[in-house]
Amino acid sequence: MKAAFFREHGGPERIEYGELPEPVPGPGQVRMKVRAGALNHLDIFVRNGIPGIPQALPHVMGSDGAGVIESTGPGVTRVKPGDEVVLNPGIHCGECEFCMRGEHSLCVAFRLIGEHIAGTYAEYVIAPAVNAYPKPAELTWEEAAAFPLTFLTAWRMLVTKARAVPGESLLIIGIGGGVAVAALQIAKRIGLTVYATSGSPAKLARAKELGADGVIDHAQTDFSREIRRLTGKRGVDIVLDSVGKATWKRSIASAAKGGRLLTCGATTGPDPETDLGRIFWNQLTVYGSTMGTHAEFAGMLPIFRDGKVKPVVDAVFPLAEARRAVARLEEKGQFGKIVLRVD
Repeated sequence: MKAAFFREHGGPERIEYGELPEPVPGPGQVRMKVRAGALNHLDIFVRNGIPGIPQALPHVMGSDGAGVIESTGPGVTRVKPGDEVVLNPGIHCGECEFCMRGEHSLCVAFRLIGEHIAGTYAEYVIAPAVNAYPKPAELTWEEAAAFPLTFLTAWRMLVTKARAVPGESLLIIGIGGGVAVAALQIAKRIGLTVYATSGSPAKLARAKELGADGVIDHAQTDFSREIRRLTGKRGVDIVLDSVGKATWKRSIASAAKGGRLLTCGATTGPDPETDLGRIFWNQLTVYGSTMGTHAEFAGMLPIFRDGKVKPVVDAVFPLAEARRAVARLEEKGQFGKIVLRVD
């Protein structure tokens, strides 16, 4: 099969396009013919090498994918060949205490397609049958590939963790990436007042088109001071910050008393300066979150059914140009998801 992969860790020049053996589904698994796969920053971390997480080489990246079930392994009844599906990228053991409670993303053996096992930058991918969900009919293949990881992550943070309710306010730090854009769309669907920051006027303009109520150019001003001004010194109920080291202390300063801080990543570093005094004095709650459960994935899917929410696709590249697609991701100029089309 054709695939984009790397044989050793390093820069984008390590990405190759060529032939690899076709994978064979085992018991409880399906083989999906990939129609489209989406990029995530995780792909860059995996290619560069994550300490303590080895990959069998050559390794195919890509956690997000949509396609058609081509074949199934023994014992599979959930789906059948010909079904159009999207994949939930998170794989759980089903036996540990967290899985037994339905908290699949807390599984002691939690893994991700494209990180721990071969991913979707290929004509075929293997996944557990339980991870295959019906493709929303309202979405194109590219849109369907674009939502699983980012929308599930944003949904768990806003709906499950923060328990956001209509009328509350949300500040999204660094609009443009997949999780941030998904959070904006979900938040507007819930009925939140949403503010977003970016150092790019073009990204701020796109955020307003998607419904952001206020935008802040964090290259020109201290966003924590500006959000205080915009909210009459109150601050916002929820702050979503996956930037990390460069912004965390100002994110704390942006939260209202009793507010919630959400984090699912730290693209500028995991060791930020913090402000414990403000956290305990203002009685703030910090929620860390990774991916989500199968119940959350299923609960999220209906938001696409009326066509009012569609994943934002920044650009589409053919699979053969995966290296160029990843280069665009590393330039951080995208708004929404970069997708690989697999013909």
